[in-house]
Amino acid sequence: ATTHSDLVVRAKKLKVDVKIIHNASVLNGIGVCGLQLYRYGETVSLPFFTETWRPDSFYEKIKRNTSLGLHTLCLLDIRVKEPSLESLCRGKKVYEPPRFMTINTAIQQLLEVEENRKESAYDGESTCVGLARIGSDDQMIVAGRMKELLEVDFGPPLHCLVIVGETHPIEEEMLGFFTLHNS
Repeated sequence: ATTHSDLVVRAKKLKVDVKIIHNASVLNGIGVCGLQLYRYGETVSLPFFTETWRPDSFYEKIKRNTSLGLHTLCLLDIRVKEPSLESLCRGKKVYEPPRFMTINTAIQQLLEVEENRKESAYDGESTCVGLARIGSDDQMIVAGRMKELLEVDFGPPLHCLVIVGETHPIEEEMLGFFTLHNS
């Protein structure tokens, strides 16, 4: 989320001219699901859990968005060119294969955090929208209860997830186009 700004700051410090050319972004592409962009709260990033690291700092932001009736865009972890811990310990960088978090993994982690926190920010019945490959010819958009989306194969990356807040009738109608039949 801060990479672009970091590059600009470093370039300007080196007195390198910078010209920004705007491109497509998930932050506006997410509108394809029919939820109104001005009804989103703070965006969160969900990192991959490990055996020893299970951060939940995103939870408070989701809880705040939910309490305000706002939608939450969850950006899912991307691991590309990450050195393995073992290789770092040996002083020789060996990179792990690329990994892209799926909507299914994100939901499993979200439900684990809710189970631990028990503060009712969301649950398996919460309405969500899973989106894969936004903007491509094979994009996939599926709306349904969180527990239902666990069973959907969203295919190749990139994926993101929206936890739906309070909805306007037009948003409801749009979500109907993407809702699973058994919702």
